[in-house]
Amino acid sequence: MSESARLLFGGIEGGGTKFVCAVGTGDGEILAERRFPTTTPDETLARVVAFFKEQIQVLGPLASIGVASFGPLDPRPASAAFGYILLTPKPGWAHADIVAPLHAAIGVPIAFDTDVNGAALGEWRWGAARGLDTFIYLTIGTGIGGGALVNGKPIHGLLHPEMGHIPLPHDKVLDPFESICPFHPDCFEGLASGPAMEKRWGQKAEMLPPDHPAWELEAKYIALALRSFICTLSPQRIIIGGGVAKQPQLLPLVRSKTVASLNGYVQSPAILKEIDSFIVPPSLGGRAGVLGAIALAQQALYSATSSL
Repeated sequence: MSESARLLFGGIEGGGTKFVCAVGTGDGEILAERRFPTTTPDETLARVVAFFKEQIQVLGPLASIGVASFGPLDPRPASAAFGYILLTPKPGWAHADIVAPLHAAIGVPIAFDTDVNGAALGEWRWGAARGLDTFIYLTIGTGIGGGALVNGKPIHGLLHPEMGHIPLPHDKVLDPFESICPFHPDCFEGLASGPAMEKRWGQKAEMLPPDHPAWELEAKYIALALRSFICTLSPQRIIIGGGVAKQPQLLPLVRSKTVASLNGYVQSPAILKEIDSFIVPPSLGGRAGVLGAIALAQQALYSATSSL
C-alpha cells in the first residue's frame, strides 16, 4: 500500500440541492459518507464541520480536504476571492466563503474547485478517463456544466470554464421556447437543462417517453455544444453525466447527431469509427463528484507539501 493510500482525505461534493461529505483513502476507498440538504451557508457548513470532526474521532486525522462545489466560484489560490462562491442564483449563497470556515475548524490544507472539475478528476483517477491526457466531463441536469482536464489538471484561467453558457444556434420557428437562463437568451443551459426541458414540455425529463420529440431536440442541442467543444479543446473522450443524460435513449442520439454535425471535418477514428467509446457515460456514476473531491484533497496536500 502506498503512503498516499494510508492517509485519510476529506471530500465534499457541494451541490445546489444537497451536500455529500466523505472520508476516504488515497486509492479511492470511501470509509464514511453523509448526505444532507443544502440550506443556508452557515447551517450547511456547520453540518459539514460536525461530520468531519465526528469522523476524525472515529477514523483518525485528515491529511487534507477537497471541495468540489456548485458555482460560479473562484478556484485560484492566489486570489483574494479564493474559496468563495461568486454571483450565484442560489438564494443566500452569493459571496459565501466556503474555504476559510472549514480551514478554521479543521486546520488542514483545502482544495477548492467546481463540482464538474471535481467529477472530471474522479473519472480521470478511477473511472472512464483513466489513461487519457485531455478529456471533458459534462453534466446535464438541473444545470449544465463542464470540466476539462489537460495533463491531469483542471483548466483554470480567468476563473473556470462555463461550458453550460456557450451560445447555441436557436431556430425559433422550430423551437419557439425562450431560454430559462436569466443571463443569456440562447445558451446551452437555458435551452437544454432539465428545468428547460420541463418548462418546454410541461413535465420532467425522466417522465417523457423514449419516443417523445423532446429527445431529438435535446440531442440536437447537446451535439451542437459538443461540436464546439471538440473543435476548441480536441478532447480524447467526452463523458456525459447528470440526471437528463441518464435516459438511455439520449446518448445514442447524441452520438449520431455529433457525427452529423461535424460533417467529416474532424478526421479521427474516434469520431468516424469509434463514437460509442468517444461519447460515454461516467463509469463512477453518482460517486464521481465525491471521489473527485477526494482526489482534489490529495492535490491540496501535495501542493502544500511542495511549497514548504
